[in-house]
Amino acid sequence: MPVLVMKFGGTSVATPDRIRRAAKRVGVEVSKGYDVIVIVSAMAGKTNELVGWVDETSPMYDAREYDAVVSSGENVTAGLMALTLQSMDIPARSWQGWQVPVKTTSAHSSARIEDIPPENIRAKFAQGMQVAVVAGFQGVSPEGRITTLGRGGSDTTAVAFAAAFEAERCDIYTDVDGVYTTDPRITSKARKLDRIAFEEMLELASLGAKVLQTRSVELAMRYKVKLRVLSSFEEQSDTAGTLVCDEEEIMESNVVAGVAFSRDEAKMTLVSVADRPGIAATIFTALSEAGVNVDMIVQNIAEEGRTDMTWSCPVDQVLRAQKAMEASKAEGVINYHDLIADKDVAKVSVVGIGMRSHTGVAAKMFRVLSGEGINIKVITTSEIKISVLIDRKYMELAVQALHDAFELEKAA
Repeated sequence: MPVLVMKFGGTSVATPDRIRRAAKRVGVEVSKGYDVIVIVSAMAGKTNELVGWVDETSPMYDAREYDAVVSSGENVTAGLMALTLQSMDIPARSWQGWQVPVKTTSAHSSARIEDIPPENIRAKFAQGMQVAVVAGFQGVSPEGRITTLGRGGSDTTAVAFAAAFEAERCDIYTDVDGVYTTDPRITSKARKLDRIAFEEMLELASLGAKVLQTRSVELAMRYKVKLRVLSSFEEQSDTAGTLVCDEEEIMESNVVAGVAFSRDEAKMTLVSVADRPGIAATIFTALSEAGVNVDMIVQNIAEEGRTDMTWSCPVDQVLRAQKAMEASKAEGVINYHDLIADKDVAKVSVVGIGMRSHTGVAAKMFRVLSGEGINIKVITTSEIKISVLIDRKYMELAVQALHDAFELEKAA
């Protein structure tokens, strides 16, 4: 029997009624002849509640026990989903990560999946089980302890199962009906995409789009897993949602596929640092060891052996970066005059595989922003994306202007 993976996010299973609605969607796919693997998240809000309990109980918690507590939300949903399917006369059972087993690394709260042996679930399919309901977000370490995969880990679980079972497709059910050219809350002209290339989706996810978790898209691209993003709350057809697939499967696409943004950015500048071989390595090694996620980097032209080094990072990591630089200065590793942090910036990006074969995208982007009186603080580019750092107060204006300029409301 062909295998289909269906993943339901927290809002899709937030109540018993919503679980019943999701179960009916599973039943439709079972009636088409699929063996179905359902990956479930915890009910909306439950993971935050569990994390809060851990923090209240033990602020300096044991990460292994944190995972044991926080993973329990998915276990509850899996059991309720299996019971609901059984009440519909669909042979189903729930599986926790260790029962499959989902083998992971030992990095508690941020483990990575290493292997999913399919034998146990395949054996149950052969015995007549039609639906395996698997608790997402969790696995088991080599030491036999429960692990969790980090926020958004259920998306990664779903794609990993689709790869391990060579599934025909992996459907991600969420509270939106697909991937849009930008956030519809920013501009009403945002258009739902029928298809988007893996690379475009990966860039959009990493640049601020919240539809799919970045690691899940990386896995899908590596193993050529067809992903479909669709809504749990709307009637479905075979062409519903957005298909994330290989570039070759998209007949024609716009030069720019979408505009992404991230509000929670900060720009940090080390003023007058010694310009010598290895200084960049020293700075960014210190930041890395402090857990600072650096994105955009610019080094200014050196004058008289001194230079400025600018980078962007999440705004909630500014204090961590400041402490890392101050410690390096105190140790005599890095000599600089000042460290300036601008916490009032946003990142806006245009993404599209069409940029590979079309010139002038950057020039057009910069003209549009200039025309709106928006000053660019930092620029970074790759083969299929251009990102700029601007004042946060202009973010929505920039997104709307770029969406209009590249005519993203129109299909290719």
